[in-house]
Amino acid sequence: MMVTQKEKGRVFRALHETDEAFIIPNPWDIGTAKLLQSVGFKALATTGAGYAFSIGQQDGTLGRNEMLTYVRDIASATDLPVSADLESGFGDEPDFVAQTIELGWRAGLVGASIEDIIVDNKGRSSKLHELDFAVERIKAAVAAARKAPCMFTLTARCENYLIGNPDLKDTIKRLQAYQNAGADVLYAPGVTQQSEIEAIVKSLDKPVNVVVGLKGIPMSRDELSSLGVKRISLGSTLSRTALGAFLKATDEILNQGTFGFSEQAVEYSKINSMF
Repeated sequence: MMVTQKEKGRVFRALHETDEAFIIPNPWDIGTAKLLQSVGFKALATTGAGYAFSIGQQDGTLGRNEMLTYVRDIASATDLPVSADLESGFGDEPDFVAQTIELGWRAGLVGASIEDIIVDNKGRSSKLHELDFAVERIKAAVAAARKAPCMFTLTARCENYLIGNPDLKDTIKRLQAYQNAGADVLYAPGVTQQSEIEAIVKSLDKPVNVVVGLKGIPMSRDELSSLGVKRISLGSTLSRTALGAFLKATDEILNQGTFGFSEQAVEYSKINSMF
């Protein structure tokens, strides 16, 4: 029996309320989404970067329509709840961000994240929206999320660390403001130090997401759980891992003329049977 969007929404929200952090991996196409369900994960998140790489583009170059096509494919590919990386909402104005969230839940999502970074005609900038305006954007996103026909989990992101501004005090201030604006989950990608993750968690009353696969986060799920982290995502890490194996294989072929990499390939019969 097909799992409804309403059921997916309840399951996804409940995952944030358990004692231990849950891991939400990021497929970049329908095949990887199906594989991640088959091996036992409980929810999925999209990866804008991973998807862009899969279609031969750089991260941040996809438009809203392209991204929504991708997230619709992922949301319909499995019975798992799906939360999407909807970047900065694909527009500055709060009304536009709200529209993006509505288009997201209409595409089958039960969650999404919104960044506070300014995006110009050259892509992601090195500046964040002024705090008051960023809060208005989150308020608009939350309002749109509450109109969904399911329990929709809205994640608010502070991009300080990703733009080279590792200001913990400002990051916490922003995340607290987004929490007060109604966000269900808070997220500061790029924070990698245990002490800073712990400080962020303790400063908030809502669940915190931490992305792993970045330099400086060798911590395990148990260690992150002990800090109070509720959700662990992987961003583009699985995609980059797969591409890394691909490039290593091509290097061996071109520069050594050998094919030892094939020993690491999954058996044809096994992978074929998983679809």
